[in-house]
Amino acid sequence: MDFIDELTWRGMIHTMMPGTEEQLRKEMTTAYLGIDPTADSLHIGHLCGVMMLRHFQRCGHKPLALVGGATGMIGDPSGKSAERNLLDEATLRHNQEAIKKQLERFLDFESDAPNRAELVNNYDWTKDVTFLDFAREIGKHITVNYMMAKDSVQKRLNGEARDGLSFTEFTYQLLQGFDFLHLYQEKGCKLQLGGSDQWGNITTGSELIRRKTGGEVYALTCPLITKADGGKFGKTESGNVWLDARYTSPYKFYQFWLNVSDADAEKYLKIFTFLTKEEIEALAAEHAADPGQRPLQKRLAKEVTEMVHGEEAYKAAVEASQILFSNQAREALLALDEKTLLDVFEGVPQFEVSRANIEAGVPLLDLLAAKTSVFPSKGEARKMVQGGGVSINKEKVTDPATVINADSLLDGKYILVQRGKKNYYLLRAV
Repeated sequence: MDFIDELTWRGMIHTMMPGTEEQLRKEMTTAYLGIDPTADSLHIGHLCGVMMLRHFQRCGHKPLALVGGATGMIGDPSGKSAERNLLDEATLRHNQEAIKKQLERFLDFESDAPNRAELVNNYDWTKDVTFLDFAREIGKHITVNYMMAKDSVQKRLNGEARDGLSFTEFTYQLLQGFDFLHLYQEKGCKLQLGGSDQWGNITTGSELIRRKTGGEVYALTCPLITKADGGKFGKTESGNVWLDARYTSPYKFYQFWLNVSDADAEKYLKIFTFLTKEEIEALAAEHAADPGQRPLQKRLAKEVTEMVHGEEAYKAAVEASQILFSNQAREALLALDEKTLLDVFEGVPQFEVSRANIEAGVPLLDLLAAKTSVFPSKGEARKMVQGGGVSINKEKVTDPATVINADSLLDGKYILVQRGKKNYYLLRAV
């Protein structure tokens, strides 16, 4: 596989420095990509960069994932209108370990292959550098005029940020340039990868290396991922879509990809999966013939969920998705953990009921019309129960004299009531 050819047909190249292609075809090359360590999980906004690293390794080259421990303490002005919160070292180390565990699903860190991946942290080579050393060894090589010309700096100075640009942030591009210089000298790294918003910082690094050592290095950026409607990719009403199941359940993760638009699905299959060009074209043809079956979205959701969470989590997410639409979903419902249960039934009306009442046994009609207001009256509840229109935990109840007890509690806490085909209610024992 050829890295540039692969990224080109996938639409994953935004800008590339001259000579990059020739360098990659000449020899195994080491490249790095920086990852912000301000959380202990990656989110899907990081995925395009991670996929670039994986393609890079699959094509026989050596990837370095750089966790920005030092730069994470500073804050990067690129595309931001406010400074980041500055983190302490203990938090950064914790975040680094968590991020490495996630990256291990994508990259080979452990084999004896010459192109095995490495995780590096710029805090390790920055923490002992004094300000005087930095000013003398790094600062003198890059002029203020050069730094001021960068788009990221200009945007902040021209009013994007209320308080202007701090000196701390202004030095960010020099710190990132120092990273490139260090990795070039210590690891033979000749290429920096990143998002298109990082082009200014990356080229500062290549210029620093040229002026300080006379060496020639390269740069390649991917486009910032967008949605067809102009909305921001990877953001939902509840915030980021995280790779860590503690923050975004596999069910919600799966649903995110399942619900992308037709216009985005084919593009995302190219960027976020390893399906071949022929496989994606076949899926696109299948989708065009019968868009209602949504084959593009289903395959996208399968591939990405399995890659991030594994096959079992994908299957569980599919089963959870079918609970809303299937009358034979009792077993799948009983298997749900609390977080997934609440995700599946997010937005449905909820009622609190007395745990003591449930444990003592409460008549069904009382539960539906007196303890809660699922029905306005016991008469209406009785009529619908007798007509087969009420289910408890996905099991139809036809006897109005039924008594509900603790055996009906899902995860020891919840009861799911279904009234008719589409009306759900979640009762919580407190």
